[in-house]
Amino acid sequence: MTTDPALARGIAEAAGGLLLDLRAGGELTGQALGDRGDRLADDLILGRLRAARPDDCILSEETLDDRRRCGRRRVWIVDPLDGTRDYAEGLDGWAVHVGLAVDGVAVAGAVAVPMLRRVWASDDPPGARLAATLAITPMSAA
Repeated sequence: MTTDPALARGIAEAAGGLLLDLRAGGELTGQALGDRGDRLADDLILGRLRAARPDDCILSEETLDDRRRCGRRRVWIVDPLDGTRDYAEGLDGWAVHVGLAVDGVAVAGAVAVPMLRRVWASDDPPGARLAATLAITPMSAA
């Protein structure tokens, strides 16, 4: 079984790769690109979370809120494309966020910054967080 931090990392990385591919395809620009990116990344993230953790609830910025999450212990909180405007305008300042709260406390998560080819996750060793800001490594293909 995959750990929650590893799951968050893998999903954030895959969504980031999808968003890079979509933008590189050049078929859409501007708001249409941002809207499509939000939708596709949200679909990918929700699909993978539901498959891996079917009993957990999900709160996504791009999806209608299911208030049943308020009574649940485990809630994934996601922003599939933070910085939609930057993404749509071809800028670098956008990210993918995937986090998990248990009993209202953040316990696991990952942030992918695809233009830096980086994913930071809650299971990174403490020293790796600083080192990661200094050495950019490629993301694997989604």
